[in-house]
Amino acid sequence: MAKLFGTDGVRGLANAELTAELALRIGRAAGHLLGRQRKARVLIGRDTRASGEMLEAALASGLCASGADAIRVGVIPTPGVAYLARYLGSSAGAVVTASHNPAPENGIKFFGPDGLKLPDAVEEQIQELVDCAEQLPSPTGPGIGRIQERHDLVHHYGQEARHSIPQRLDGLKLVVDCANGATSHVAPEVLQDLGAEVVVLSASPDGLNINADCGSLYPQRMMEAVVSQCAHAGAAFDGDGDRVLLADELGRLVDGDRILAMCALHWAGTYRLPGNTVVGTVMSNIGLELALNEAGIELLRAPVGDRYVGEEMRRVGAALGGEKSGHVIFAQHGTTGDGIVTLLQVLQIMTSTGKPLSTLADQMQELPQLLVNVPVASKDGWESVPAIQARIREVERVLRGRGRVLVRPSGTERLIRVMAEGPDADELSALVGSIADAVRCALG
Repeated sequence: MAKLFGTDGVRGLANAELTAELALRIGRAAGHLLGRQRKARVLIGRDTRASGEMLEAALASGLCASGADAIRVGVIPTPGVAYLARYLGSSAGAVVTASHNPAPENGIKFFGPDGLKLPDAVEEQIQELVDCAEQLPSPTGPGIGRIQERHDLVHHYGQEARHSIPQRLDGLKLVVDCANGATSHVAPEVLQDLGAEVVVLSASPDGLNINADCGSLYPQRMMEAVVSQCAHAGAAFDGDGDRVLLADELGRLVDGDRILAMCALHWAGTYRLPGNTVVGTVMSNIGLELALNEAGIELLRAPVGDRYVGEEMRRVGAALGGEKSGHVIFAQHGTTGDGIVTLLQVLQIMTSTGKPLSTLADQMQELPQLLVNVPVASKDGWESVPAIQARIREVERVLRGRGRVLVRPSGTERLIRVMAEGPDADELSALVGSIADAVRCALG
């Protein structure tokens, strides 16, 4: 079988690539692996896709067929499963979701008992067992696992998120776009419970409308509603609720880089920012780095992906990290990106400082960025081509101290991506073009 697990679990077109049969095999494999030492208990949550019920049922059946118990939570944001797996002392947590992808797609990803995504080595072991699922032991009688329905645990997660900030939000008016996804009920409930007035958009999931022209992929409607409703801020979640993009009171987009900047600058020198260190990614805008450096805060860059951000945070002991896309991890409050918690942290800063979101967001000035994708015959060996490296070094010299350049191969296509950031868009065009020309001449 081809490799099942990508950087964010198993993904595929539901009932074509990710079938009920495959979900059952994954459940049997995971249950067998997790139950080698003691009877396994696996918590299962899902987003609002129509295929989620089918895949959740198949996954739970596979777990029970291996002797593991399954705890079905129902619709819940992904970070809720990560939290509850730890809170309940489960052997693992599983989420049936394809995050920000369209409704016809779905996926399965696992968290360990520590609330962290399973290591690659464990996913590889599950894959090996999936390939021979029919040969795995099949317990009988009392050895068969049981299914427990615990939809009440969604409220428990919501209360945990609510208590991530100490103060109430009375007097704040917010616009919230739930992407017709997993936050559709819990996010408005948490915010209203804290006293905020909430204008809710895209919170009527029908199984087919998750992420459809709404949520963090399409924040324009939310941004416009903030202005028309005279709200203090807006938020747009993605389908599984592990990321969020904001809008200030002027209707301007506030992305993950700006969220990191305002949190880090507010917490600099306190226990909330140990080592005055923040973890971003190779795609974080250099404007973030410059704003942090000016305040004596170091920005470390991880590969793109919240998994890698989290790994780097744990390696260096950082408490704050995230991506431009709105995945933000607050180590004090969770192990993975959490859109609701992220929104609450920003609202806490707004209320404690008395400053509008526009003022907080403008503490970071985003520099122009230019990305050019260069088609090549082969990506192999590009980093050892002298002409390409010489051009990169020259651009680095020109931008030193005021910009940066990043050249990397595409992970899925025959492309070399050339990206540069700096204060002058025209200059960037010339600099990126010079590297792209060198790549075309050498590899095109």
